[in-house]
Amino acid sequence: MKKLKFYDLFYIFIFGSIFGWLIEGIYTLIKKGILINHSALVLGPFNIVYGIGAVILTIFLIDYIDKSYFKIFLISFICGTILEYILSLGMELLVGFTAWNYSRYFLNINGRVCLQYSFYWGILGIIWIKLCYPFINKLISKININFGKVLMNILIVFLIFNIALTFSAIKRAREFDKGVPPANSYEKFLDNTFDSKYLKNMFNNHWQ
Repeated sequence: MKKLKFYDLFYIFIFGSIFGWLIEGIYTLIKKGILINHSALVLGPFNIVYGIGAVILTIFLIDYIDKSYFKIFLISFICGTILEYILSLGMELLVGFTAWNYSRYFLNINGRVCLQYSFYWGILGIIWIKLCYPFINKLISKININFGKVLMNILIVFLIFNIALTFSAIKRAREFDKGVPPANSYEKFLDNTFDSKYLKNMFNNHWQ
């Protein structure tokens, strides 16, 4: 298996998160005619499900980049299905809901995964490793290594802050919905900036 550095995987995660956010936004705009913020974090265009997916697909497919489409499809099908189930379960345990529910889809497992979207993961894997990864890998290689490392550290700090802020916003919005008044200026800021309406749009109407 080709050795992948954390530096490379981090930027693959960032690119995957942003591209995933963009693709989801375009898809729902075309399908529903509305704009939905598909970010999993309250600040910035970061759909971390796609970011994690990009990293996992890269790790498991890097040695199959020149192999048959069927092998790539099968590996992506399996990896994507397992990853989506784990992320769905993890989101439910951490925040009490998931941003997707496949209960009405054919051959689903607990509404977390289904045959149709597993098929999509298979196709996505082919597109990713054959087209997207080589392009993104070239972009990463063009970044000055010293600048890239500094930027990476800044983004890591920002993402940690963003995750903490997101959890705070979710917790406070639930309290607000129950009629609990803000206890300080920070909670007032959360009420005015990241209310239930904002979170409902961000989490694709599965907010509760």
